[in-house]
Amino acid sequence: MGQSKALYYFGKAVCRPLFKLCYRYKIVNEFPLPEKGGFIIASNHLSYSDPVLLGLSQKRRRLFFMAKAELFKNKFFGALIRALGAFPVERGAGDGAAIKTGSDLIREGEIMTIFIEGGRTKTGDLMRPRSGCALVAQQMQVAVIPACITVIGDPKHLFAKRVIHFGRPLTPDELGLTVDGGRGQLKNASNRIMDEIRNMREHDLSEYKKG
Repeated sequence: MGQSKALYYFGKAVCRPLFKLCYRYKIVNEFPLPEKGGFIIASNHLSYSDPVLLGLSQKRRRLFFMAKAELFKNKFFGALIRALGAFPVERGAGDGAAIKTGSDLIREGEIMTIFIEGGRTKTGDLMRPRSGCALVAQQMQVAVIPACITVIGDPKHLFAKRVIHFGRPLTPDELGLTVDGGRGQLKNASNRIMDEIRNMREHDLSEYKKG
């Protein structure tokens, strides 16, 4: 997508010690990400730090993110998330443009990362999943890897510890997605992905509650 690997890895090198200090984050990879080929990561969304934390969580692969254009108005933060794989999507451009961008990334063998809820939660609780992730997986017939970012401790604390958990890849067959499927398929697949994220969240809240 016109972004140099050098910029990406430089951004990671700069951010890693800062974010490790602030968030004391722990990474859980149930299965190593495939070393090549395109697929989707579907994550929940808690804060503006999420794209950076997800990007820092993978050593060998770059992650690309669709992010609303407003996030790039702050020059520092915009440069930060751009260096870690985010690119702006204009609101009102329609789902078609976003789906095409994601499909192009996957076709080029890249990892498309989608915040499945369509926005940040205001309460800290998981929200209803949107169908965009399932739609890309349906059209491209690629796997979806669920990811969950969980705050450990007081969620009101700006720099509370985070657990970034990547789950098992879900194939289109497992999600019940066929190329010619309808909206019912997308709803069921979205709920299945969200269930996996919810299970990881419950596990991590229990496993790491003592910090």
